[in-house]
Amino acid sequence: MSADEQQPFVALEHSGLCAIIGRPNVGKSTLLNALLGEKVSIATRKPQTTRHRILGVLHQEQAQVVWVDTPGLHARGQRALNRELNRAALAALEEIDVVLLVTRALEWGEEDERALAALANVSAPVILAINQVDRVADKRQLLPHIERLSELREFAAVVPISALRRRNLDRLQEEVVTRLPPGPPLFPHDQITDRDVGFRLAELIREQLIVALGDELPYATSVQIQGFERGGGVSKIAALIWVEREAQKPIVIGERGKRLKKVGSLARREIEQLLGEQVHLELWVKVKAQWSDDARALRELGYGE
Repeated sequence: MSADEQQPFVALEHSGLCAIIGRPNVGKSTLLNALLGEKVSIATRKPQTTRHRILGVLHQEQAQVVWVDTPGLHARGQRALNRELNRAALAALEEIDVVLLVTRALEWGEEDERALAALANVSAPVILAINQVDRVADKRQLLPHIERLSELREFAAVVPISALRRRNLDRLQEEVVTRLPPGPPLFPHDQITDRDVGFRLAELIREQLIVALGDELPYATSVQIQGFERGGGVSKIAALIWVEREAQKPIVIGERGKRLKKVGSLARREIEQLLGEQVHLELWVKVKAQWSDDARALRELGYGE
C-alpha cells in the first residue's frame, strides 16, 4: 500500500468538523471560500443563495478542518424548500466538533436570534465570527457591539473578521483548529469538498442565474445537469433550468434569448476555471410546476441529499 493510501489513517493533532451557522446573507459561503482559498460554495448578494449543506476540507500539516457550509436559518417562508433549507442547516449541528456562528458587524436581528437559539442545546464550543468589519467606518463602535453580543452566550471566542477582504482569518482558523480533537483525517489529502463535479457545475450556473435575474425570480429556479462529457481538452455540458410557471420561462430566456446567452457565457467562464479546459455549455429552460413547494420534486432535484 502506498503512502498516499495510508494517509487517511494517520492520526493528526486536530481533526474534525466545524459548522458555519448564521442567518441568510451574512457571508457564510464567502467565508468558506476564503478559508479554503478556492471556490466550493457559490455566493451572491441574495439571501438563501446556499441551498445545500456543503463540506469544504482544509488540509494542514497536523490538522484537517472540515468546514460545513449551511443554508441560512430563517423564520419566514413556509414552502417545502424553506423547510428543507432550515432542516439542512440544523442537521449540520449533529455530531459537530466546533460551531462558527457568523453575524454581520453592528447588526443583530430576529433571524440572528433564531440562529443563536438553534445552538441552545449544542455542547460543542461556539465561536462568534463578526463579519464585514471592513464596512464599519467608525471602528470604535465595534467594541460595545462585541460586548453586547458576548452577554448573549458564553462564546469560546469572539473574532471580528472580513471574509471578503480575508482579514483576521488566520486567527479565526487558529481558534477553530485548537478546539478540534485529535484523530485521523476525515477526507483524503487531495479532496477539497464532498460534492461531485456535477453538483458544482449546476451551482455555478445557478449562481449566474441569481445575478442575472435580480429581483425578478430570485428563488424560482433550479438547475440540473443532463449531460457531461470530457475529451480532447473540451467539456460538453448540457443543463436544464427549471422554473415553476410557464410565464417565468421568457423572463429567464430574455428578449431574443439574450439573458440566457449571458447566463451561459458567464457560467461557462466559471466552469472553465473549475475544470481547467474549454467548455461547450448548452442551456434549456423547462417548467416543473411549483417545484419549491413539492417534497417529491425537491428530492428529484437533489434537495435533502
